[in-house]
Amino acid sequence: MKISLIQPSRNNLKYLKWSYDSIRKNQGDHEVEICVADDFSDKDGTWGWCVEMMGKDPHFKAIKNEGPTRLGHTILYDRLVNEVATHDICMIYHADMYLCPGALDAIEKHMYTVVDAGDNGQRWKNEKTIVSLTRIEPPLHPDGPEKVLKDFGIEPEEFREDDFIEWFTKPIDSTGGYQPKHDGPTEGIFAPWAFWKKDFQEIGGHDPIFAPQSKEDTDIFNRFHLNGIKFIQTWEGCVYHMTCRGSRFADGAKRNPDGQVFMKNRETDEWLAQNQKSTREFIRKWGHFCKHDQYMKPIVPPKYEIGIVVENCTPQLLEALEPWCSYIYVDMEEFVMYSMKEQEKSSFNIDKRVRGFDPNKHVIKDNITIKIDGNTFGNEEYRHIQNISEIIQYSGEIGEFELDNLKIQINDLTTYENDLIICD
Repeated sequence: MKISLIQPSRNNLKYLKWSYDSIRKNQGDHEVEICVADDFSDKDGTWGWCVEMMGKDPHFKAIKNEGPTRLGHTILYDRLVNEVATHDICMIYHADMYLCPGALDAIEKHMYTVVDAGDNGQRWKNEKTIVSLTRIEPPLHPDGPEKVLKDFGIEPEEFREDDFIEWFTKPIDSTGGYQPKHDGPTEGIFAPWAFWKKDFQEIGGHDPIFAPQSKEDTDIFNRFHLNGIKFIQTWEGCVYHMTCRGSRFADGAKRNPDGQVFMKNRETDEWLAQNQKSTREFIRKWGHFCKHDQYMKPIVPPKYEIGIVVENCTPQLLEALEPWCSYIYVDMEEFVMYSMKEQEKSSFNIDKRVRGFDPNKHVIKDNITIKIDGNTFGNEEYRHIQNISEIIQYSGEIGEFELDNLKIQINDLTTYENDLIICD
């Protein structure tokens, strides 16, 4: 198999070196092209190392963001896939991942179907298929049915590679070794994920409204799902994953004196601010929070055209409600100031979304209209708004009904989620 590994990185050199060594040790007979994007690293000499590696390794390629600010992996993933990678199969691969022996064999098994195993071995490309490797992680985050918790180190310098390989390569039916949680593949998608470049380019790659990062993965996973992609998580192929060693937890991990591990400090201010911004953009686009099942397979409720009409509105209520609809109509003059302030943080046309409203002059008739009185709007009503897509999906019909203090008029149940598949 020929495969291109896609790795944006910013000030993450020690992880890049660690992941590079694991790839070259454990890639097997596959031709692996490592594609790195240095995202304006200014602390650890990342670009100097990239230049050195391009001189040593003909299958190592790198590009550099000269700055003065970071672009983020939302943008650089796509640049690497579209401008640098030369193979038909690519894999989003983070620098804090150690490639386990046999991982690429497991990917190949699902990316192709063997037609003739003889001397003329022929195989079909399983296009519309994305394969995720199983993550083995130290217990820095809660366990889940899609991963395995096992501590072999929380930083590259303390990684017990020999112990890990001995544990991982023991026969599955033996004791004391790696035990998959499932007998066969499950459905789900998360990094590292391997895909056909054609399928990635067909939907336009990542949506730049989520740059530099946060929610870009959920967005593209939703779009893959709607475009008929089959998700496979293989439990035969794995990575050892240090977790969150980019901008989220910049200080990495730490151990208590008793050996328990945890992420140092908290998320960076940069990550928190960007996550809040991207979350609001995601809601504006999809009409709901990020949703997936226990194996991380996307759940995509319908996208409706919804207008929210608010009497006795306040600036706080406008800020809370605006992302959850297509248009919001308010009886307050301050909405202009909100639009100007919010536009600085959004790729959507906020001025078009937020409109003044006079109940004595205006009749609102969007596909779905929700009328709210700010004086009686509380936590229960807000929970209804946050789940309105699914409420309408399962119980809505043409007509009018009340939900606590919400008055909902449904005129048209047309859905628009499929219009979001292609990012152009």
